[in-house]
Amino acid sequence: MEKQEWLLGIDLGGTTVKLAFVNKGGAIVHKWEIPTNLVDNGIHIVSEIASSVKETIGKWPGATLIAAGMGAPGPVDFETGNIYVAVNIGWRDYPLKSRLEGELGIPVVVDNDANVASYGEFWKGSGEGTNDLVCITLGTGVGGGIIANQELVHGVSGAGGELGHITVIPEGGAPCNCGKTGCIETIASATGIVRLSLEEINKKPESMLANRHRDQGMITAKDLFDCVKEQDEAGVAVLDKVAKYLGLTAAHVGNSINPDKIVFGGGVSRAGEALLEPVRGYFRQYAFGRVAESTSLECATLGNDAGVIGAAGLAYKQYGN
Repeated sequence: MEKQEWLLGIDLGGTTVKLAFVNKGGAIVHKWEIPTNLVDNGIHIVSEIASSVKETIGKWPGATLIAAGMGAPGPVDFETGNIYVAVNIGWRDYPLKSRLEGELGIPVVVDNDANVASYGEFWKGSGEGTNDLVCITLGTGVGGGIIANQELVHGVSGAGGELGHITVIPEGGAPCNCGKTGCIETIASATGIVRLSLEEINKKPESMLANRHRDQGMITAKDLFDCVKEQDEAGVAVLDKVAKYLGLTAAHVGNSINPDKIVFGGGVSRAGEALLEPVRGYFRQYAFGRVAESTSLECATLGNDAGVIGAAGLAYKQYGN
């Protein structure tokens, strides 16, 4: 049987761990998930990952894993692979790289989950073929990753690329989970969009958005974009505010490094051009002229696979050659 050399990509979330075998060309061979075991401050997570990997790779007798990459929430010391703190998991100063290498018996690279997803888009997604890429992920929160001259930017303490915590409302902004106020996360995340929608509903109680809220007892980011399609006044007002501050954030980042592309991922980005078109308008308004002309704004293409592909890509970059 022909020998196959694969990479292992791991994307650790608070609910599930996504895993995938990825070939050297960046294609997923097989992917699966296991529950994230948060008992005892996550002490069992690494051993359960290793057990699942060993059981699964056994289905391919001719396959060998040459290296693994893992994305984890929170700031990471990229050199040592230690997690400074992962609040949702329960880790603090946790030696993730060395423990995973001990369990799997292969070299491992560890990075922040948003960085890893960004690298996935850079390697095999919408950023393929670029040298400089910024990813902004719009999910429950807002994350990001910066790739300059084909290298992830980590910063002095692993906090490089924390784009969700760029302040866009210096005074009187909503409180953010990071402890500050006025971060872009409080506006352009799914939870931020819901907060803005509820505020607008109070101003426009006869709007379609308000009717949806009454009918369902709740409102989501998808509801907002559905209402925007129907040109609902409240929906359009909320989207304009989200687009304004997201465009401002993109302009700040664009002016800093002038990347080939700024790519938007995460659940909110599934709105596609309905979101991107107004964001581009504000980006052109706020960005330096040459940046506005040369940096394009696009949607990510890998979806939920970005993390495992990016993790495998980092492993290949470091250990595959």
